[in-house]
Amino acid sequence: MDNISYKEQIKALSRISKAITSELYLEDILRLIVTVTAQIMEANICSLMLLDENNRLVIRATQSLSKEYNKKPPLKIGEGIAGKVIKKKKPMIVKDVRQEKEYKYKDIARKEGLCSLACIPLIVKKKAIGVINCYTSKPHNFTESEIYVLTCIANQAAIVIENTELMVKYKVIQEELEARKIIERAKGILMKEEGLTEEKAYLKIRKYAMDLRKTMREVAEAIILAADIRKK
Repeated sequence: MDNISYKEQIKALSRISKAITSELYLEDILRLIVTVTAQIMEANICSLMLLDENNRLVIRATQSLSKEYNKKPPLKIGEGIAGKVIKKKKPMIVKDVRQEKEYKYKDIARKEGLCSLACIPLIVKKKAIGVINCYTSKPHNFTESEIYVLTCIANQAAIVIENTELMVKYKVIQEELEARKIIERAKGILMKEEGLTEEKAYLKIRKYAMDLRKTMREVAEAIILAADIRKK
């Protein structure tokens, strides 16, 4: 693997930037990122690992077809190379993972012909959320230029992940606000039609929801619909 030309760098980063601003799903964008990275780095395997809800690093995207590699167990923070990168928030370069005592999957590395590794953290607001792993099949000294490109790619991956999480949170908040409005409207109907206090109207909706195993929003919508039908 020779030094990456400036033209190749721009081309790769441009492809990733276009994907980030597209309407592709997160999983498709992450898969494109590792595929482009593997191509430009001429890597044997490129993978993207993210912290899950249990703070363990799991593979979220890779261009590898290796079942053994793709199913390797999660890593804790501080465990293995990727775990240390997450903890220290700094890239790590390993000349030969098969000889590295900190590397956890030497058997998989030997079987899949993995040798040198560049592991780069994904940083969002000074917090490490994952890593990009780039493996070569032969001993390789990753150049400053290559580390720079990998860091740029990691930063772009971090941005798209953060944006997706923000969109999900925004959607949840919007849905909660909408649900509250609907429940408030249903409460008003019960208070007017049945002479209930606000608290009793709320408790009645909640009891219906529990008895029917429905959400309060679903019960509230049914109350509003029934009231609209009565008006007609």
